[in-house]
This record gives sequence, C-alpha cells and structure tokens, in this order.
Amino acid sequence: MNIKIYQKLIISTFLKIMLIISLIFFSLIFILNIFEEVNFFKEIDNNPFKPILLTFLNTPYILYEIFPFIVLISTQFLFIKLIENNELYLLKSYGLNNSKILFILSIVSFFVGIFLILFFYNFSSKLKFLYFDIKNEFTKDNKYLAVITENGIWIKDEVNNNINLINAQRIDKNYLLEVNITQLDKNFDLSKIIIAEKVDIGTTSWKVKNATTKINNFETTFNQEIIFKSNFDITKINSLFDNLSSLTFLQLSELEKEYQELGYSTLELKLHNQKIISYPFFITIMTLFSGIIMLNIKFNRSKIFYLIIGILSSVLIYYVNYFSGILGENEKVPISISIWMPLFIFGVISSIGMVKINEK
Repeated sequence: MNIKIYQKLIISTFLKIMLIISLIFFSLIFILNIFEEVNFFKEIDNNPFKPILLTFLNTPYILYEIFPFIVLISTQFLFIKLIENNELYLLKSYGLNNSKILFILSIVSFFVGIFLILFFYNFSSKLKFLYFDIKNEFTKDNKYLAVITENGIWIKDEVNNNINLINAQRIDKNYLLEVNITQLDKNFDLSKIIIAEKVDIGTTSWKVKNATTKINNFETTFNQEIIFKSNFDITKINSLFDNLSSLTFLQLSELEKEYQELGYSTLELKLHNQKIISYPFFITIMTLFSGIIMLNIKFNRSKIFYLIIGILSSVLIYYVNYFSGILGENEKVPISISIWMPLFIFGVISSIGMVKINEK
C-alpha cells in the first residue's frame, strides 16, 4: 500500500477535525456574543434581527483570533483518534514515525495559516467593518466624531450646546499641531474661530498655546494660552483609531502612510501587521506543541484529561502572548521581539520535546 495514501488520510482527518472544532467554537462564540448584542439593543431597538445580524458579522473575526487554539485542540483530538483506533501504530508500520507525522501536520497548519491571512482575514475584516458601521449608528456618542484624511485629523465635538469642528495637520505625542477650531452655536451659526500652532490635548481641558481668536470674523484677540473644553483627550482619540480589525491589508497599508504623514504613532499598526505576518508560524507552532504534548504523556488517559491539558496550554500561551504584546505597546521592547519572542520560546520548548519522540 502506498504511503502517500496514509499521508492523505492524516491530512484529510486533520482538516475534518479542524473544521468540526471550528464549527463548535463558532456556535459557542455566536451564543455568547448574541447575549451581549441583545443587551445592547434592549433599550434602543426592538428589532430582533439586528442582534442576530451583528453577531454574524462579528463572529468570524473572533474565530480568526482564537484559531491558533482551535488548531491546538484539533491536533489533540487527531492524536486521540489515531491512538484509540490503533492507527498510529499502523502508520508507523508503513514508515511514518512520530517526527514525520508532526512534519505533515505542521505543513498543513502553515498553509492553513497562509489561507486564513490571505482570504479569511480580509473577509472577516470587511464583516467587522460592517459590524462597527451598523453599531455606531446606535451608540450614544454619535455626536462625537474623529477621522483621519489627507487634510489631517478632523474632530467633530459638541460641548455646552456648541458644535466644534477641529482640524489639525499633525499629531505629536500629546499635541495637535497647526490647529483650526471652528465653533458653531446650536443653530449652526458661526460663533468663533480659534487658530493655534500647538494644542495640548493630554486632558479634556485643552491648553491652546498662542491662540488667535476671531469672533464673528471681525474681532481678533491674541492669547498666550486659553483653556478649551472638549470631550476628547489623547487617550480617547487613540481609542477611536484602534479598530484595526476592521481593515483589510490594503487599508492597513494606506492608513500607515496617512499616520506617517500626520506624525501619528504607527505603533499599533506595526504591532497589528506583525501579528498577521506571524500568524501562520503561530499556528504551526501550536500544532507542534500540541502534538508533542500528546506524544509525551501516557496514552491511557481520558479525553477530559487531554482537553484540560489543551485548555491549560491555551491559557498559558495566551497570557505569554498578551504580556509580551503589552511590552511592545509600551515600547519596553521592540515590536518585532514582542511578537516573535513567544513563538521562539514555544518553538524551543517544542524542539526539546522532539528529543527521543520517535521512541514513544
């Protein structure tokens, strides 16, 4: 019997288990998420289809984010199946040792990761964009708006019955640079225009440096510094631009160029891009890590035991990645190190586990 038939058997079984586990997690995510959406809409809109629609739009990206852990659990269930049906020993009799089996699974996982970032990521990000677009229509903050265009950053803000239209050419840390603030009253009549080279937006009480104020386009006053009340500070502005999950590859690239032109921090973008690039490697290492766990513990354990091991491993890996990402966001370590170091650590652990693995 040709060994390639067994390779195909391993690949098809692995993909089938991965699909089943993905559908189970999709259902769990959907159920958990729909309660949140129903709670959001219960006092806003009685249409029962909106929570269902939003849940469908949001679930694919959540599935994408947790897929490395789906792969880890799928690998466990594959080995459970091979062991229970004595197929692992049969495969070995045809020359497929443990190392070769893990190699096949790793190659499959890597190409699944490539497929996910090239196709599923862009698909899920478009759905995520629709999710944010629909949900923003119902948020209580819809009178506040901040966008980035080729003409700089634009902010619409309402304070004390005044509508403030703010344009800044660049952002530098906690400062807006080359700022023009047009203030309208509740009837949309022009009240005043404030022009300044620099505005400190560290808090919601903005400090406008060397301000030039024009009232009704006639009276002009010059102030060394004025305090301007706003609903925005640097933290809130940053939070409005961190929904990178709703952007495709092309949009991420265009956004990075706009951020660079504005002097806006590209740290979050670089971190997000590094996560995408490392995604196939992350999935591959999860497969190796899970396979080595299964091959280095006794086979006479219950499925619950293996599942607990998988969950504990997933939690450990999640928190290692999370804390490493925090170090990157806070610029304690370079972005590339914060993303790739956890993969390197688990890769080394997997390599150690490969020692004498064929004797198992």
